[in-house]
Amino acid sequence: MNTWRNASLAVTAAAVLALTTACGQEKGTETNGQAVGAVNPAGQPAADSGYGAGYGSGADVAANPKTAGQLAVWDSKKLGKVLTDSEGFTLYRFDKDTATPPKSNCNGDCAKAWPVVAAGDVTPAPGTDTSMIGEVTRADGTKQLTIGGWPMYRYAKDTKPGDANGQGVGGTWFASAPDGKKAALGGGGAAEEGGEAADLAGLSVRKDPKLGEVVVDKNGMTVYRFMKDSAWPMKTACTGSCLTKWPVVEPVDKNDTEGILKKGFVTFDRPDGIKQQTIDCWPIYTFSGDKKPGDTNGQGVGGTWFAVSPQGKPVGAPK
Repeated sequence: MNTWRNASLAVTAAAVLALTTACGQEKGTETNGQAVGAVNPAGQPAADSGYGAGYGSGADVAANPKTAGQLAVWDSKKLGKVLTDSEGFTLYRFDKDTATPPKSNCNGDCAKAWPVVAAGDVTPAPGTDTSMIGEVTRADGTKQLTIGGWPMYRYAKDTKPGDANGQGVGGTWFASAPDGKKAALGGGGAAEEGGEAADLAGLSVRKDPKLGEVVVDKNGMTVYRFMKDSAWPMKTACTGSCLTKWPVVEPVDKNDTEGILKKGFVTFDRPDGIKQQTIDCWPIYTFSGDKKPGDTNGQGVGGTWFAVSPQGKPVGAPK
């Protein structure tokens, strides 16, 4: 009897251990493929750098939002037609906001990095549809400018007219076109609503002409691996300011993927409290230097960053 009981306890303990040490770490969690954890008011994991860093004068502007005045359209060689304020500063939109109905999900520290464009005293850009201009009441009761229903922001790291340093930050921030959609060359591209990326899964596969099959996020942005990380045990070597350049890929529902290896598709509970998606137990990231879908500017950076294959392998990494 004692022998049977001891064997039973050993089997149970082994099963519990297997569940709690997936990918060699005790904190990896998964619930039907969907990670569960605390998020900040903008829907991002706590301490996430998806809003950008180095608020600069953003704190002052957040407390005293400025109106846009006379709107204008900047014809960018990289982005196409971009909406600007009267001073020529790029206006942005946030993927975690909504346009129908209009709602802003950028508050607190987010609004320091991405100063709100106040409603009122706004004149439409020449040749644009006046009906696109509107406003939304924010959580603090202030009024924010909307274009095509999308709340408008500036970026604290844009220091002069014509800057578009906020393009693609965190895979959620994009320069606004005159109608509130994402700016894109030709008025429609992979980043545009109704375009290719609008129907992408949370993670999917793109055929790159140079790299072959690489993983992309829901916005079509290339996904990367860091060679200084490890999967067994699961550890990250990208912390602090590193995350400003290499934002983590937030948890993705396993069913919201196409062509991605499902083995080791778990959420990594990082020591800094951020929840990060993994493929084959390897933590994955995007690159702030990628400004539009299809960019692979992070490939080979420092000899340690490489695009990810559908199997979670680093594409083009030295053997």
